[in-house]
Amino acid sequence: MTTQITATDLRAFTEDWLDWYRAQEERLAGPHGFLAITGLHWLDDRPRRFPDAPGAWSTGADGVTVALDDGEELVVEGSPVRGEHHFGVIPERGGVDAVWGDAVIEVAKRGGNDIVRPRHPDAPLRTAFAGTPAYAPHPRWVSKGRYVAFDEPRPTTVGAAVEGLEHVYDAPGRIEFELDGRALSLTAFPGHGAGRLMVLFTDSTSGVTTYAANRALTVDAPAADGSVVVDFNRAVNLPCAYTDLATCPLPPAENRLPVAIEAGQKIPRERGGA
Repeated sequence: MTTQITATDLRAFTEDWLDWYRAQEERLAGPHGFLAITGLHWLDDRPRRFPDAPGAWSTGADGVTVALDDGEELVVEGSPVRGEHHFGVIPERGGVDAVWGDAVIEVAKRGGNDIVRPRHPDAPLRTAFAGTPAYAPHPRWVSKGRYVAFDEPRPTTVGAAVEGLEHVYDAPGRIEFELDGRALSLTAFPGHGAGRLMVLFTDSTSGVTTYAANRALTVDAPAADGSVVVDFNRAVNLPCAYTDLATCPLPPAENRLPVAIEAGQKIPRERGGA
């Protein structure tokens, strides 16, 4: 995309980016968003209680179970449950939200492990949140690229923010593009929504002005000819940039870009950013 742009075009471009940025921040800081997480509890076959959730929790071959004491209640899929409740086997990267008063108890599976991750609206990280620093948007960081599908999806194992944990994604293809005349590519994972793609990456700003471990970028579904738009202005932090109570995946080795992407979200203030 050319960097020759009128003031009117740049104003419209910036306003569109601001709408996206505000929506992103609103989701992050929602009453039960990632900033509301108060604990990351790993389950096994021993029933255990946690200070930020009701009941005694365990897991086994039949999936996650909670045993609620008298007077304790959860609401699961709109129905109140008491006593012993079986959540069943939860699929990888899946989850169930159980309501407890004004809190939500997330029951999920990450890296093959069942977890309980309570989310409380009054969590200090959420109530003190003052927004995420970001680079000023500019069209120079938008590139028209090409999606190249693999013959078949490639199982790709990546590390995680939690030491010893791994995630496996079926990568459907790669995205080829140019920045400042330099040819680059990124392995893509399935995104949220039909045909959309998600890329995890680091670059030369990582650990300097942007979060060291990872950033993520959503790419809309490729056109019929495989063309895509890669807009690094919309590169976002994953939850692990804000909290240690996250299991975020790390980028595959080939997605460590040897250029400085001075666009998108920066190191959060919660991690010392400014």
